[in-house]
Amino acid sequence: MIEIIDLSQEIYTGMPVFPSLPEVNISMHVSHEQWDGITDSDIVSPAVNRLELGEHTGTHVDALNHMGRQFRGQSIDTMPLTMFYTEGICLDLSHKSFRELIETTDLQYALSNAGLEIRQGDTVLIYTDHYRRAFGTADWDNGPGLSIEAARWLGEQKIAAFGVETISPGVRKVSNKQVHVICGEMGFTHYENMVNLHQLIGRGRFRFIGLPLKIRGGTGSPVRAIAVFEDQ
Repeated sequence: MIEIIDLSQEIYTGMPVFPSLPEVNISMHVSHEQWDGITDSDIVSPAVNRLELGEHTGTHVDALNHMGRQFRGQSIDTMPLTMFYTEGICLDLSHKSFRELIETTDLQYALSNAGLEIRQGDTVLIYTDHYRRAFGTADWDNGPGLSIEAARWLGEQKIAAFGVETISPGVRKVSNKQVHVICGEMGFTHYENMVNLHQLIGRGRFRFIGLPLKIRGGTGSPVRAIAVFEDQ
């Protein structure tokens, strides 16, 4: 038996986005009734919708060229698919509060407490319960995040990526910009705006899949991130 856990936010008009990034608008481009020449129907059903959104909408992955000017050219379409199809683990950092830094010692304790290890090429998901606590509230922008040192430590473990529930991998205006730069320098990436991470705690290793769209020159992409558990 295979169990698939959806780790992605729903995308909808007016959903919360990172401040200053494009708002999301989904509208009907053409209806079935228009295609069929029906003019007297009480029901209008979309045949094609128009999506207006940024690359960094909802649950998404950052391309290396997003991390800083010095990484231009390393767009999402150039990154190997092996970065988005990995083994994964999820660490419980749910004791961290708003705008609190997650330090290296926090990650190491969470690993030890769960009886897990980070292997080269892993995706490390960081559960803070921030989505359930704060999505759609005034505190949504104020999530906990990695410190500069913790981000560098993760990179030293040769991971493919890490993932967070928050809108940024570091604490905004504290460590966030530097965490992005470290990802670019060390050649790993991160996912933001993840959900359902609480369903992974205590369950060990899993298959992680978070494939991006193949956007030419893209700085990131929405993904349908999933965790897959298979009976041994």
